[in-house]
Amino acid sequence: MRFLSTEIKEVIIIEPDVFQDNRGFFMETFRANLLAENGINYQFVQDNHSGSKKNILRGLHYQIRNSQGKLVRAIRGQIFDVAVDLRRSSDTFGKWVSIILSEENKNIFWIPPGFAHGYYVLSDWAEIVYKATDYYAPEYDRSLLWNDPDLGIYWPIPSGIEPLLSQKDKNARRLKEAEVYD
Repeated sequence: MRFLSTEIKEVIIIEPDVFQDNRGFFMETFRANLLAENGINYQFVQDNHSGSKKNILRGLHYQIRNSQGKLVRAIRGQIFDVAVDLRRSSDTFGKWVSIILSEENKNIFWIPPGFAHGYYVLSDWAEIVYKATDYYAPEYDRSLLWNDPDLGIYWPIPSGIEPLLSQKDKNARRLKEAEVYD
């Protein structure tokens, strides 16, 4: 596995070693000792699997308490994945990092606690799986407005297309109104 830094040092792209031959492929997607050696020293307590159609935008989600770190990967299709720093005391507060995750590139995206997470589906269908460092707690669930001009996220949404959003995401808050971390 290779651990690549991003513009926000705590957010990491993981490129797994993929061994392919005429039978298919093999790769390790989780190895606690290598993650810990590279600054991802967390206990993961929950696995999630989500499937979505093209033009679905999910997020930007976070839990104001029981903040979840996430190891995200696409196992089918392709997504544009985003992490937004919501730690007010951080030098990168309000900044974002993105990556395209796909079944082809097999990359894994580490989003630490204290960040909002969202993604936009680029393929006809996509499935993601992710490990979380804390349990889902609906009472602390929050949503940051995906197109907040203060964030300036460049989503690769084709001209004339409106992303499909949940009601929660339609009612999300702008950064200046959102609950954030200290």
